[in-house]
Amino acid sequence: MPTLTSAPYELITVAVLAYLLGSIAFGMLMARAFGLGDLRAVGSGNIGATNVLRTGNKAAAALTLVLDAAKGGVAVLVARALVGEDAAQVAGLCAFLGHLFPVWLGFKGGKGVATFLGTLLALAWPVGIAACATWLATAAVLRMSSASALVAALLSPLWAYLLGYPQTVALIVVLGVLVFIRHAGNIRRIAEGKEPRIGQNG
Repeated sequence: MPTLTSAPYELITVAVLAYLLGSIAFGMLMARAFGLGDLRAVGSGNIGATNVLRTGNKAAAALTLVLDAAKGGVAVLVARALVGEDAAQVAGLCAFLGHLFPVWLGFKGGKGVATFLGTLLALAWPVGIAACATWLATAAVLRMSSASALVAALLSPLWAYLLGYPQTVALIVVLGVLVFIRHAGNIRRIAEGKEPRIGQNG
């Protein structure tokens, strides 16, 4: 973790604003904009890009992916520019929590993969690139979005350490643990051989 140098009121303000930004459910907004209905009644009921893709609308899914990633990235970059590195990490964490537990949806949000990757790209871009590459490589082999996310989350702290960003390791571990918690159902289905492949419904 970076040294805490910012004033408490600055960090609290950053935390609240980042959480509210993270709480914007872009998946549901894209589903509405493209006339896809209530995303929570589609496929897994999740509000993220993978479930938007299950509607068959690739454009809506791509926009959801980019916008959900941008939530974490923008929060980190703005907090870093205006306050400092400690605020950047607070912003990344709170934007991520906002996506997982959005106040607008009764604290029932997404699984956070895109926001996780966007946060890493802004926090330490080489680590973000390594995490994205891990996701893509795993997806190419296993054809499972959930498994790809889990492998990326598992290895990201290692990439941070090896690539020279030890000050980010603690935060990345926390984010990774939350990714695993949110994928508990997926982990169970993977173990049972019932997890859908990329492009399948369910």
